[in-house]
Formats: sequence, structure tokens, C-alpha cells
Amino acid sequence: MTPIPDIDALPKVMGEDGEFHATDEAVDLSGTPVEAWAALLFFWALGLTVFYQFFTRYVMNDSAAWTEEIARYLLIATVFVGAAIGVAKNNHIQVDFFYRFMPPWLGRAMALLTDVLRIAFLAGAVGLTWQMMDKMGNYKMTIVDLPMNLVYGVCLVGFAAMCVRSIWVMRVHVKRGYSVLERPESTIEDR
Repeated sequence: MTPIPDIDALPKVMGEDGEFHATDEAVDLSGTPVEAWAALLFFWALGLTVFYQFFTRYVMNDSAAWTEEIARYLLIATVFVGAAIGVAKNNHIQVDFFYRFMPPWLGRAMALLTDVLRIAFLAGAVGLTWQMMDKMGNYKMTIVDLPMNLVYGVCLVGFAAMCVRSIWVMRVHVKRGYSVLERPESTIEDR
């Protein structure tokens, strides 16, 4: 059980003048990956589209038909581009239970195999998405007169970004000699 800290020993945030004097740390966005900015852009476009849909439906009482379809595709774009962030941070769902009971050499081999299989899966997804785009040809969206290959193109870019990031993550794992599967307390920033 942790002891309760003395309130008077904590840093003061209220000055003698009765005003709060809390200061925040400077925000540093220099380490933000390009995928995060793209996902943020798609997310804001999604938010604006849904707001427009809400406004036209409940305020103007005449819903814009295109908003439903575009919102769906913007959500798909947000997820696929955002998934690359999870790969870059190496924080997707994983099961590390068995790695605790494996001999270290077997855990290392399994972690390396996991990295290779992830890269192979994502490279295969890139290839299959490319084939799907090729077969779709000039197929148009249902309501908006735009090619469906725009949606599949964003999925292709998302898969490609995940594949590239997976290669980068594997290089980090090989360089430092362990992965987060072997040492769950570690992060990708540990070098």
C-alpha cells in the first residue's frame, strides 16, 4: 500500500495572489511520424463531414446524401493510415505469455519469425490490394462520382506504410538483440 503524500509537500500551484500558476511543458511534435499527420488529416475531414451531415439533417432538414458514403471511406482511411502508427510504435496486440516460459534462444527465434511473418503478411496485403485495384478498373462509388480505387489506394498506402514500418521495427529488434515479445516492459524507443 502506497503512503498518502503530504499535501503541503507537493508543488504549489496557487500563488499568494490567489491565482493559479501552473506551467505546462513545451509541446514537441518533432518526433511525430508522417503517418500520424496523415491520419489526423483524415480524422479531421471525417469530423467535418459528419458535422456537415448532422447540420444538414437536423438543422436544414435536408440531409446531404454524399456524406454517409464519404464518412465511411474517411473512416477506412483513418484506420489504415493509423494502423501504420501502431506498427511504428510496435504496440499492436500481441501475446507474450509463452515467451516467459521459453528458453531465451527459442524466444529470440520465435520473435524473429514473428517479425518476418508480419513483413510477409503486409507485403502480401500490398500485392493483393494492388491486384484488387487492377480488377476494379473504373468502378465508381455508389453516390459520389469518384473512382473506388481512391479508397483502395489509401488502403494500399496504409499497407505499404505498415510493411515499411515493420521492416524498420525488425531492424531495431535485430540491432538491439531482443523484441518487445521477449521483454514486454520495453518499448520501441529503447535502444
